[in-house]
This record gives sequence, structure tokens and C-alpha cells, in this order.
Amino acid sequence: MQDLKTIYLGILLSVICLSCQLENPPLFNGKDLSGWVVDVPEADSVAGLPPSFVVRDGMLISMGEPRGHLITEKDYENYRLTVAYRFPGLPGNCGILVHASTPRFLYKMFPKSIEVQMEHNNAGDFWVIGEDVAVENMVARRGPKEDWGSTEGKARRILNLSDTAENPLGTWNTMVIECVKDEIKVWINDVLVNHGYHATAQSGKIAIQAEGSIVEISTLSLEPIAVLSK
Repeated sequence: MQDLKTIYLGILLSVICLSCQLENPPLFNGKDLSGWVVDVPEADSVAGLPPSFVVRDGMLISMGEPRGHLITEKDYENYRLTVAYRFPGLPGNCGILVHASTPRFLYKMFPKSIEVQMEHNNAGDFWVIGEDVAVENMVARRGPKEDWGSTEGKARRILNLSDTAENPLGTWNTMVIECVKDEIKVWINDVLVNHGYHATAQSGKIAIQAEGSIVEISTLSLEPIAVLSK
């Protein structure tokens, strides 16, 4: 009898887990771009452009060109986002945008958001795009206060806490981004590289850039959290 109860309990748990997976599909399924929308401004006027984002060997690849964004269909809040990435060729640029909303808000390209930089040797910087966020030692890391802003021509870059956390070019890095309420924390390879607070947005879509360089992403997972990690 006990064995039957164990079997029935296992079946019940499997059904519950399957139900949860159907209600909350993974951010990236490793097969295609289900759950994502591609926004490439150049495609509005030029037909037959090559894809800016592809899925290959279970990886999500930002091809770098044509430039644009891969944006989730859903909005998210209070989460931990884990990204394993590398630049397989030349060092380059890319970024993860959190709390994204209005498309093409800046330079008719970038959605309103807070970018977590992935650019080689600058990973973990914040770039504010129509939104804003505060950090400790703000003047030292952003420049004179009178220059701050989140639109064209303003000081939108907020330097990270360490430029030595990245692994050598061509090898894998792990970026963890935690967003809880109005705070954002970023780790590169287990090193805390940024901590923002008083963010002007607390939820929104997640976006990945195509910004001139090929970037391979082998892990892109999201889990809900209630508090930030220490």
C-alpha cells in the first residue's frame, strides 16, 4: 500500500510540475524564439535583411547586425535573471535591458529601459534610457550632476564597481541580474559589480541587444525572488 501511495504521489507531483511549466514557460526554450519579439528598425524600410537573432545548437545568438532588440512578450518584476554568454570572435558590445517599455524611445532604436552593459571590459555598467537609477558615489561614477539625464546628449552611463570580473575574451561569463522593487543588483562571475536603487521603473519587458558584435548565450533563465541576494 505504501508503495502505491508513493507512486500516486509521484504522479501527482509530476502533473503539478508540468502544469507550472505550461503556465510559466522558460524565458528561452533552447529551440526557437517563442515568447520573444524582434524589433529591428532597419527592417521597416529594407526587405530581406538577415536575422539579427538566431537559435543554433541550443544557444541564443545575437548576430550584432542588423541592429535592434529581442524583446519578451511578457512583463516581469521581482526576478533573478541568469545569463551565460561569450563573445566568440572579436571583443564587442551587447546588453541586457530590464524594465523595458516604450519601443524605439532613444535614437529611434533603444526601448525605454535600464541597460545592464555586456560590452567587453565594461560589463555591469548601467545605461539609463528614459528611466533612471541611483548608485553610491554617483558623481564619481556618472560625472557632474548637471549633466545627468536619460535622453539624448545626457550623461546616461553609470560605471560599474569592477572591470576585472570578466573572464578572458572567448570564454564564458555568467551575469546575474536581480530586480526587486526599485533595486537592481548585478554580478559578473560571482563578483558584485553594480547595485542600483530608486529605479524609476520596477517592472517591464526584458530585451537583448544586437549591437554590432556576435554574442552567444547558452543560458538565459529567470526565476521569481522576493528579496535581493546579499
